[in-house]
Amino acid sequence: MTDPAAGTPAPVRILVCDDHVVVRAGLLALLDSAPGIEVAGEAGTGEEALALAARLKPDVVLMDLQLGEGIDGVETTRRLTSAPAAGSGGSPHVLVLTTYDTDADITRAIEAGATGYLLKAERPEELFAAIHAAAQGHTALSGPVASRVMANMRRPRPSLTDRERDILAQLATGLGNREIARALFISEATVKTHLRRIYDKLGVETRAGAVAVAKEQRLLP
Repeated sequence: MTDPAAGTPAPVRILVCDDHVVVRAGLLALLDSAPGIEVAGEAGTGEEALALAARLKPDVVLMDLQLGEGIDGVETTRRLTSAPAAGSGGSPHVLVLTTYDTDADITRAIEAGATGYLLKAERPEELFAAIHAAAQGHTALSGPVASRVMANMRRPRPSLTDRERDILAQLATGLGNREIARALFISEATVKTHLRRIYDKLGVETRAGAVAVAKEQRLLP
């Protein structure tokens, strides 16, 4: 990204997407002072970010995860990175900037195509450096996020039986115990027994928790 006329690096053009007006205003003011960064636009919803990205063709989209009504930051990221913006040579890089650092949020964002994942508690210099890194396609992670990613990679995956995997897959579709029993031609009591074993192996206590951990650990097809 070099300006051929001046022979100097062109600024990184960035689109900010955050549904909180005050937060967005603070980010814009901060980024205006950053060297080598140019704010191309701002969006308050995922839909608006998609439309602006197609028109403005930013290098990086700074993306919050929770965007209120409409599509969330993960789905917006997926759409931004899955197809080039209209008329551009490629899709923008997405740098997540959020207050959420759960394993599920991190996994979903990275799987959606995010280049980096930062927490809003980061120092301005760290944010600026991450934006420049993301513009080059380099991964940028907050320290706590990187630690969680590494811990998850080192953590042994739970060993589930084929039947437990079948039940977990049915569970992920939203079926109740009775529906799962019918789908797998087993008794409801057997479903309950397998669910208890699944909960123990995944370290959870609820159906939603089991599905969330299964997605994090890529235990579902």
